[in-house]
Amino acid sequence: MFIIDILKESVSLFLEMAPYLMLGLVFVALLNFFFTKEIIAKHVGKDNFWSIFKAAIFGVPLPLCSCGVIPSTVYMAKNGASKGATISFLISTPQTGIDSIIATYGMMGWVFAIYRPIVALIMGILGGSVVKLVNSKDKIDTLKPIPVKELELNAQSESAGKRLANKLKDTLRYAFIEFPEDIVTQFIVGVFIAGLIAFLIPDNFFSSSGISDGILGMIIMMAIGIPMYVCATASIPIAVTLMIKGLSPGVAFVFLVTGPATNAASLAIITNTLGKKVAATYLTVIALSSIAFGYLLNFFFGVLKIEPAAYINAMHMNHNHGDADDYWLKLTTGIILLGLLLIAFYRKYLMNKIGKKIMLIPESTKVQIEGMTCNHCVMNVKKAITSVNGVTEVDVSLSDNAAFVKGDFKMDDIKSAVAEVGYRVA
Repeated sequence: MFIIDILKESVSLFLEMAPYLMLGLVFVALLNFFFTKEIIAKHVGKDNFWSIFKAAIFGVPLPLCSCGVIPSTVYMAKNGASKGATISFLISTPQTGIDSIIATYGMMGWVFAIYRPIVALIMGILGGSVVKLVNSKDKIDTLKPIPVKELELNAQSESAGKRLANKLKDTLRYAFIEFPEDIVTQFIVGVFIAGLIAFLIPDNFFSSSGISDGILGMIIMMAIGIPMYVCATASIPIAVTLMIKGLSPGVAFVFLVTGPATNAASLAIITNTLGKKVAATYLTVIALSSIAFGYLLNFFFGVLKIEPAAYINAMHMNHNHGDADDYWLKLTTGIILLGLLLIAFYRKYLMNKIGKKIMLIPESTKVQIEGMTCNHCVMNVKKAITSVNGVTEVDVSLSDNAAFVKGDFKMDDIKSAVAEVGYRVA
């Protein structure tokens, strides 16, 4: 049956990616332990080109997808970051991450692994600089400071060892539970689409077509990638199979850029938070830059005398005909990764439906929130509602798209706080 054959292709790609993704998750934990949004916001607060550069530098290794980067970006914007630095971070971050850089090396080789983060950095700096020049007179209203007295008192009452243990626990929870939960749907869909392409389309099918190389193929990839919701890691198996089928590296690269960097939901939030002019500038820079860097990548492959399809196929032959140790490594990491994804899928879609209800706050008010798509959204909404006068306790549920709020507060204040971070009270 063709379904079985498609699944075989998908499983093969999954096992090839598994060792690199598991290594990537370890680095996700390390980055999450040492870097926070507060640290980044502190370094990119000034309205100058140095802040734009630092925002791009911070963004490249961070493992945030196109949905996860939005709440982090809104947080930065509302806490003093300039529009230029904000857009720089917004462009550079979702294109790559330490997890996707490692997976890119494993699946696409050293050329893509080096080129992809460098381009993300350059595009971030370019986009931020253009926004600074075009929108130099525009300002972002900052959020009201979030009360931290109680948090400071609690922190002082805890020993250094306990704080370190709690931070380590939160870090591991994010890297191996919350982060997989954010990418599980995109990753599974991406691997299945790649398997579908691999099974249905013959190798080198696009080689003699008008879209294999040049502007037409890039525009088609852009039209698919810009509205599509796919993370940097999930875009890799799709790009790999497209190159095997005959598309040039440059055409595939346009998808690797536009797919993770944009989607319809993020564009709506950017427009509401930063304005139509900034959103239009952001989209234009991504579109034009992806084409320019796509052509440049084709040029590099020509200079290096690398035949793209043969290069990718050779890598897959090496993966599929490795020694026994390689096989067991892929199988072991694949089983572990599958377990993490199944847990993520259960937590995201099934946990409440099969009887495990969310821990509601007694005597709380349920507030429906529109626009939340990941755990970073949950954290930003919770922090925003916590800042409202009179709120004493908050619990936010992604599966319910709701916040459960306790205290003596005004609903209009809740609506304003939620709107300021890019979401809406239904």
